[in-house]
Amino acid sequence: MEIRVLRYFLEIAREENMSRAAERLHVSQPTLSRTVKDLEEELGKQLFTRSNYSIHLTDEGMLLRKRAEDLIEMADKITDEFRSLGNTVSGDIYIGCAESYLVKYLARAIKNLNKIYPLIRFHITSGDTEQVEEKLKKGLYDFAFIVEPPDLSQYNYLEVPESDIWGAVIPNTHPLAQKNEITINDLLPYPIFASRQSMIVDLPRWCGEYSEKLNLLANFNLTTNAAVFSKEGLGITLTFDHLVDTSKESGLVFRPLSPKLETKMYIIWKKYQMFTPAAKALLDELNNIFNVE
Repeated sequence: MEIRVLRYFLEIAREENMSRAAERLHVSQPTLSRTVKDLEEELGKQLFTRSNYSIHLTDEGMLLRKRAEDLIEMADKITDEFRSLGNTVSGDIYIGCAESYLVKYLARAIKNLNKIYPLIRFHITSGDTEQVEEKLKKGLYDFAFIVEPPDLSQYNYLEVPESDIWGAVIPNTHPLAQKNEITINDLLPYPIFASRQSMIVDLPRWCGEYSEKLNLLANFNLTTNAAVFSKEGLGITLTFDHLVDTSKESGLVFRPLSPKLETKMYIIWKKYQMFTPAAKALLDELNNIFNVE
């Protein structure tokens, strides 16, 4: 199975039309149709259902799409890494970040590096810890910024020198907005929005078995959308400080949890990882910043 064939397959899946995909790929439609037929024969599965005007992925096609996207991403990363090997520190660095205000340290490191090595390009993707760690394991990221202790059997790490502070994001008209701190008993009567990770890891650290009594209306992997739901009066968002606009104009307020709940952030990379010069330069810069802090 060739990378070229997988690129063809993904373009067809995106366009859902053979003619448009052929035009974008600059190949003839018969060539593209034959390539798909050969791929289906190789895998022994039908990948598309066809109608007069469009084509759609089968269940088997959807599985291949997920695998093909990872393979293409890895192939492109390998190409970028070898292009970056040379006397000039350049190339691409791939980073997965959990949501946290503490990525400010990454921003500082990139700012400093950009002055010295302007040819380095950074690809930064946000997601929860589970999502970014999965891609790190597959080799699609050079580093991951996560908000739970790393598995020391698999990763090396740096600990970010600050902690994230947990609290409740509430409409400024809500009864709890008048309080300076929010306790577990304050939250029990109201619908709650939180990440799945926080319900499993963080909130039980804060309130023990009472976390199971919270009325979790919905879970979100990123806070921005949850805060919109809170602004609409649907419930209370539990999240880190500084992630949501709680200025006077926002209509929202942030109130810290009591007792105080903190979460550390870690920068992790796979053990025995061979760094490109660009990735090594970023790691060195992060070490320098942390030592200064």
